[in-house]
Amino acid sequence: MKRIFTGRWTAGFTVAAAALLSACGGGSAGGSTSAPALSAPITSMASWVQPASAVQDVASIKSRSADAAPRAVVVSLGELDAGKTAAAAPSVGPRLVGVGRDVDATKSASATQAQWKWTDTPAGGKVAAISFQAKGAYGVRLGVLVDQLPGSALLRVYTQAAAAKPYQVAGQAILQIIERNQAAGDRSDAARTWWTPDTGEGEATLEVELPPGVPASALRISVPQLSHIFENLSLPTEADLADNRRLDSKDIGDSDLCNLDSTCYNDGASERNAVARMVYVKSGGSYLCTGTLLNDGNSSGTPYFLSANHCISEQTVASTLQTNWFFRSSGCNSGALQSASTRKVGGARLLYASTDTDVAFMQLNDTPPAGAVFAGWDASSVAAGSSIIGLHHPRGDLLKLSIGAVAGQSSCSSISATQFQCVGSTGNFYRVTWSQGTTEGGSSGSAIFRGGKVIGTLYGGSAICSNRASSDYYGRLDVAYNAALKTWLAGSGTSPQPSARTAIYRFFNVQTGAHFFTASAAERDFVIQTYPQFQYENIAFYAYGQPTAGQSTVFRFFNKSNGAHFYTINQAESDFVRANYPVFNYEGPIWYAQATAAAGTTPIYRFYKPSTGTHFYTVNAAERDFIIANYRDFQYENIAYYAWTSQ
Repeated sequence: MKRIFTGRWTAGFTVAAAALLSACGGGSAGGSTSAPALSAPITSMASWVQPASAVQDVASIKSRSADAAPRAVVVSLGELDAGKTAAAAPSVGPRLVGVGRDVDATKSASATQAQWKWTDTPAGGKVAAISFQAKGAYGVRLGVLVDQLPGSALLRVYTQAAAAKPYQVAGQAILQIIERNQAAGDRSDAARTWWTPDTGEGEATLEVELPPGVPASALRISVPQLSHIFENLSLPTEADLADNRRLDSKDIGDSDLCNLDSTCYNDGASERNAVARMVYVKSGGSYLCTGTLLNDGNSSGTPYFLSANHCISEQTVASTLQTNWFFRSSGCNSGALQSASTRKVGGARLLYASTDTDVAFMQLNDTPPAGAVFAGWDASSVAAGSSIIGLHHPRGDLLKLSIGAVAGQSSCSSISATQFQCVGSTGNFYRVTWSQGTTEGGSSGSAIFRGGKVIGTLYGGSAICSNRASSDYYGRLDVAYNAALKTWLAGSGTSPQPSARTAIYRFFNVQTGAHFFTASAAERDFVIQTYPQFQYENIAFYAYGQPTAGQSTVFRFFNKSNGAHFYTINQAESDFVRANYPVFNYEGPIWYAQATAAAGTTPIYRFYKPSTGTHFYTVNAAERDFIIANYRDFQYENIAYYAWTSQ
């Protein structure tokens, strides 16, 4: 948000192990090594580039035959009242680009249940879809309110024109988002709402597939609201311009004329790959800001992301975050978006937010794309007169460059949602003046760089193209670092080190009804490519990939008779199974976790189904309660061990 300044200032995993090849068994799992012991906290860090070899997320866009999509029930909303877009002023408050609209037809779980028209799937489950149409919208995000959701349900989002390429997410991933929101203290309906990715069209179809054995009555969700995006967030590519397509895509391309196209300059040529355009939802409204990927003291590749508190100050809002990477022009002043631009829609964990320096510090749930830069930073105070540059997305436009200097320091405070004042010659904010370029709504949260390193984030100001004497104000990184950020950013300053904990991926076998877990991205990808009956359900939790002090071994077994896997952290139980049950292939240690509760850990709950001899595991309390309430044939065996829900 670009807020108005009203005050004044004065002076070793091996892929395709034998068991995996024969029946999706496993081998020994590799993973991340432990982080080195920290020395004295550092106060400056260079940048680091995401290598092409970095393990990427599983693609969330799935390809299928268009005929595979079920016939959707249509829910239509008319034109948006033009008065509701009046708050979208270019330089005041958050850059509002979408507003919430109530949807009466799906306002409750019972109303939505009446809309579903279930049909059978080839696998023996059920599938249904609802198409939401918002006349005149440039994009739609659906607010899916969850009362009860089976973890192994699949939710898909797409437009009717592109039903062959839906965005797909498992119910358990949505349950984890909700649990994260609630753990942060939000018990409102907003915390239980999953906001779908923006479709980029005036229509969005929500499809739900339930696996075999799960009745439609087990699903209790609704869509009481959608976010109607009234500005075109996309920009034409060079191919579009050549074919005279999408020439109406100017809403986001109209930042003020003095803004400098970052592609035209050598200044910031590396740093610009650290900057992402942000789109998020709050109270049904969709907003734009700018954020910057930050390196940490060990160059671990952990995706720490810096923006403004007035953009995102709550976990529930952070969960809705979409980021656009490499969102800049294909050539100097081309006005076309480069083809390398990438969108991530997984949201973030809010680690720290404060009004003291207007900082929001997050960890992205998605892996940044190859070539993204983890920006360097300098946590020392910067003197007046220091030259700086800013990289930002004014009005959500293609990345722009501003060139200027730090004019001094000030103490700033808010006086309303869109106004603040700054006084004095010392304080937690830098006063910045621009010699070239400016900032606008959508620039908020963007970083200023000195010598290629981040030193502050945009709070707001009155800088405009027509008045070079006006100033912008940036929260001081050094103040935020000493207050809190060093907890995550400080390190030994050694060569790149992997994160201490590794992701544990979960699959659901639609044939056996059992789950499969692996710590190996290579095994994850092998299973996805080779075994279509295994439904990928995203990251389940995090554990240690190598023996680590204070952690116990988790052992994995493969049951040759039913094709299911069994996991235990109990050495005695592992030894008993190996000695007495030859039907179980022992697949060795696979990761390391806590046998007892410890600070920051989350329980892994275990169930047993006697009729099939299979076990079920979940880190999510809501999924645990769903199983207890709906599946009496599962015996609850309490807590298996403890792991983590983040790195």
